[in-house]
Amino acid sequence: MFYRPQEGHGLPHNPFNAVVTPRPIGWISTRDAQGRNNLAPYSFFNAIAYTPPQVMFASTGAKGDQDNTKDSVANIRETGVFCVNIVAYAMRDAMNASSAGLPKDSDEFAAAGITSAACNEIDCARVADAPASLECRMTQIIAAKGQSNHVVFGEVVGVHLRDDALVDGRFDVRTFQPLSRLGYRDYAQVTELFELERPDDRT
Repeated sequence: MFYRPQEGHGLPHNPFNAVVTPRPIGWISTRDAQGRNNLAPYSFFNAIAYTPPQVMFASTGAKGDQDNTKDSVANIRETGVFCVNIVAYAMRDAMNASSAGLPKDSDEFAAAGITSAACNEIDCARVADAPASLECRMTQIIAAKGQSNHVVFGEVVGVHLRDDALVDGRFDVRTFQPLSRLGYRDYAQVTELFELERPDDRT
């Protein structure tokens, strides 16, 4: 099968959603200028550099009570900071609950029953029980092609690691089984690992 996206795919559901998978989920916490917390999951998320450590996430679509975007991007525009929380398999239901399209003055932490904690380096809440949280200062927001598509880039200025996720000096994802987004409404959890030695490692 071949199709041109502008001409449509003719399938019951958009296959593009299932092609680039699995995708890590960035559970983005922000705080607006009035001090109100927000929390929402984004599966267009990834790390982009080691030195300095940097991440990105993309927001697609808009809410009626925001200016051509969603709460997360609007809050980051106001404050310049955000926190990325990593989603453990055990937190899947709370993550899903926080995706509800609530009014901009709502606190998803409270609505979804999620315990928050203060960040160290930025004025923002984080998910207290997350296996890892990345405190970020926004470096740029880019308007991508299409309506209401925005890409947010940030530098990681603080890292929280849950103690039980550290095994023999390594951050071991098997201890919390990170959740990843597949296509449609499908998700997966990481339960097994294997190593591959790169060719350059053998020289």
